Amino acid sequence: MSKRKAYIKSCAVSEVITVRLGGFDQKISIEGQSKHLPVVIMIHGGPGSPIPFSVGCRGLFPEWTDKAIMVCWDQLGCGINNYKLDDSFHIEDFIGMTCDLVAHIKQRFPENKLYLFGVSWGSILALNTALRVPEKLDGAFAYGQVLKNLFFNDEVVRAFDNAPEKARRTVQKIMETGTNCAYDVLTQNLKSLYRLLSKYTNAYFNKNAKRAPIGRIIFGLLTSPDYTFKDFKAVVKNGYAYNKTLWRELLDIDLTPLLAQVKIKYLILQGETDIATSTTNVIKAVEHCNNKNIGLKVIKNSGHMPSAEAMDECFRTFLTFPIID
Repeated sequence: MSKRKAYIKSCAVSEVITVRLGGFDQKISIEGQSKHLPVVIMIHGGPGSPIPFSVGCRGLFPEWTDKAIMVCWDQLGCGINNYKLDDSFHIEDFIGMTCDLVAHIKQRFPENKLYLFGVSWGSILALNTALRVPEKLDGAFAYGQVLKNLFFNDEVVRAFDNAPEKARRTVQKIMETGTNCAYDVLTQNLKSLYRLLSKYTNAYFNKNAKRAPIGRIIFGLLTSPDYTFKDFKAVVKNGYAYNKTLWRELLDIDLTPLLAQVKIKYLILQGETDIATSTTNVIKAVEHCNNKNIGLKVIKNSGHMPSAEAMDECFRTFLTFPIID
């Protein structure tokens, strides 16, 4: 803790502030060794899972904040910005909040280069924001790009060809039930798919790779100078439990046509064995979008949840992205 506090004190920029996003006051953290470094807004996954980059990680990633000013935002409904989300909240609302955040940061650091880094669900917000406010951004990158056919696709079914018969039957029943069922049935089916994919496939965690140090990150959040214990609990159990619209929209989404419209540098990092946000679909979409601004790196031995090597690759991208023009 003393080392972390000393690092925070050493930064030219290290604070938690309140900004107005989408009509709601929300806290964000801003941290970097120099005020003149490029700025990267971290957009976490979920929806509603502010790990690894959250307001509670100030002082936790000096390898990143030595090289750039890192802006972390616990999206409304989780972490330090926990809030009960009713069904009036849609993906569009979070895209709007992200655009508001970009505008605020650009106003605060008008001379700095500004980038987005979206993870999984966060890639939806990053891609749409890149389209809407390209004049405020110098580029964006994402890990686990969401495009279409989440979970309910032939790749997921084929992944269980060699699994026990009981698992195959369960997956087949889930596919037959589809996405237009009662919400409690849908959420239970998604939980079952996650459990089965984690157990029998490399879709989420690649079993041949070293995992990212999530334990260290969790401990860092628990001992954060900015999080209360209530905020820490809201990393997992939070306001997203009350919303039934976001997951419906996620499962129906198709962002493929948007790739052709991107006017800034946009790099996708994708786990080789990811079939949740299908890497096969992403490769095909990038090949056919005919847009020189879209790049793709496929990371071996990594699934939808980044391995230790994938985290390192994200960091290497982070280091080189300010000079990609």
